[in-house]
Amino acid sequence: MRMSLVSLVVQDYDQAIDFFVHVLGFGLVEDSPALTHDGRAKRWVVVRPPGAETGLLLARADGERQAAVVGDQTAGRVGFFLQVEDFDATYRRMLEAGVEFLGQPRTEPYGRVVVFRDIAGNKWDLLGPR
Repeated sequence: MRMSLVSLVVQDYDQAIDFFVHVLGFGLVEDSPALTHDGRAKRWVVVRPPGAETGLLLARADGERQAAVVGDQTAGRVGFFLQVEDFDATYRRMLEAGVEFLGQPRTEPYGRVVVFRDIAGNKWDLLGPR
């Protein structure tokens, strides 16, 4: 058993793809036309960090209820965790790309960490080894 995808509600497919692929360095696994359950056009967009098995399904908000959770899918908590081998290089690259960090990197018992926001405003931990 494995978890293959986690949905992330976004405002715009192309902006989200640009952020995850060009800023964070994820791979674009799939970008295919699809239909909603009632026949409206949408896209099936999957991005995945290099070497990861679990990907993100970038799901464009459909309606007011979904639009309301864009950027706040975990009620203000850190809800996503990006583990990297070279914390300092990744942090510098993301900083140069304009990623919004919420504080400075710190060392915790489990490793190096700093919180950042994705394109929608969701909080993520960037995690590296001690």
